[in-house]
Amino acid sequence: MTDIHSLAESVFREESGRIIASLIRISGSFDRAEEAMQEAFTAALVSWPKHGVPANPAAWVTTTAHRKLIDAGRRDRTCREKQNSVRYEIESSASALTESEEEFMHFPDDRLRLIFTCCHPALNREAQVALTLRTLGGLTTTEIARAFLLSEPTLAQRLVRAKRKIQEARIPYEVPGPERLDERLAAVQTVIYLIFNEGYTASSGDGLIREGLCAEAIRLGRVLCELLPDDAENFGLLALMLLQNSRSVARVADGALVTLEEQDRSLWDRAAIAEGLTLLERILRPRQPGPYQVQAMVAALHAQARTSEETDWAQIAELYEILFRYNASPVIALNHAAAVAMSAGPEEGLRRMDDLAASLDQYYLFHAARADLFRRLGRRPEAIEAYQRAAALVTNPVEREFLRGRMRKMECESVQDGDERDYPVTLSR
Repeated sequence: MTDIHSLAESVFREESGRIIASLIRISGSFDRAEEAMQEAFTAALVSWPKHGVPANPAAWVTTTAHRKLIDAGRRDRTCREKQNSVRYEIESSASALTESEEEFMHFPDDRLRLIFTCCHPALNREAQVALTLRTLGGLTTTEIARAFLLSEPTLAQRLVRAKRKIQEARIPYEVPGPERLDERLAAVQTVIYLIFNEGYTASSGDGLIREGLCAEAIRLGRVLCELLPDDAENFGLLALMLLQNSRSVARVADGALVTLEEQDRSLWDRAAIAEGLTLLERILRPRQPGPYQVQAMVAALHAQARTSEETDWAQIAELYEILFRYNASPVIALNHAAAVAMSAGPEEGLRRMDDLAASLDQYYLFHAARADLFRRLGRRPEAIEAYQRAAALVTNPVEREFLRGRMRKMECESVQDGDERDYPVTLSR
C-alpha cells in the first residue's frame, strides 16, 4: 500500500496540472474540477491495490475524474442546465469538431488556456499567480503562502475570492484574442517562471528538483514564444529558464546539494546553454532589456564562466541594480547584496543585508546568505546562528541537510580551535 500511495503522490505531482486543466475546460468550474480530481485519486487508492496499477496511471485518473463530473451532474437535479453543459462538453471533447481543432492548433494546450484564464485582468496580480500555482502547479496553499511570504489564512482567502470572482464575472475558459493578449502577458510570464522555480527548488517532496515542473515551464515558455514572437520578454524568460536549468544535473551529488561555487561545470547542459545564449543575442541587440532579459543576462554570466573564480560578480551586481529599478523587492535587493559581497567583499554585503532584516526575517535564503558571509569572514558564532535560523525556515529536506552540514562543520572547527562556548549542536528544532 505504501508503494501505491507513493505512486499516486508521484502522479499527482507530475500530472495534476494537466488533469485539472482538462477538467476545468470540461466543467467550467474550478471547484468541481478539483473535487472530481480528488475523488479520482481517492478511487485510485482503493482500486489499484485490488486490480493492479494501470499501464497509464495519469490517464486512468483523468478518465475516472471525467466520470465523477458526469455523476455529479446527474446528482444535481436542480442544476440540469449545468449537467447538460457538462455532458455536452465531454461528448464534444471526444469528437472531432473543426472549430475546436482550429482553436487548439492556435493555442494547443489546456494548461496554457488555464493560465490565461487565471490571469484575467479582473483578478489582481497576487490572485492571478496564486490561483494558477494552486491549480496548474499542484502546489498546496501552504507552499504558495511561503512563496509569497504571506500567512496561510491570507493566501487561502485570496484563492477563495479569485474563484468566486471568476464564477460571478463569468470569466470564460479561453485564450483572449491577439488584441487582448498584452493585458495578461506579464502575469502569464510571472506564473510560468514561478512554476519553473517550484521545479528548480521544490518546496515539498524528498528531492531538490521537480524535473517535470521545470520541463513543463520551459515547454509553456516555448509556446509563448511561438504565439507572440515579437515580444522580447518571452524569449528572455525562455533563455533564463534554459540557462538556469542547464545546471540541474550538477546541483545534486549523491542526494546532497552542491552550491553553484562547487559544482562540476563539465556536467552543465551545453546544448541548453548554447540555446539560451543564442536567444539572448537575438533579442538584446535592438531592444532595451526587460526584467526577464536582465535575469537571463545574469544566468548567462554564470554559464560563460569556466570556473567560479572567473565569474564577473561586479557586472552581476550592476545587472541586479537594473533589475531593482523594474521591481524594488527585498529579494532582488538581497541578490544584489550577495553579488556585492562577492565583488566588493563580505563586509559590504553584510552591511547591505542588514538593511533587509525587517522585511526578510521569515525568508530562509536571507539567513542562509548571511550565514555564508559570516562563514567566509570566520565569524563562527554568528554563522552558526544564521544557519540554524535558515534551517528552521527551509522546507526542502535537501537544502535543510546542506545547512545542517555547514553548521556541523563550523561547530567542529570551533571545538578544534578550543572555543568552548555553548553553541547549538542540532537544527532539528
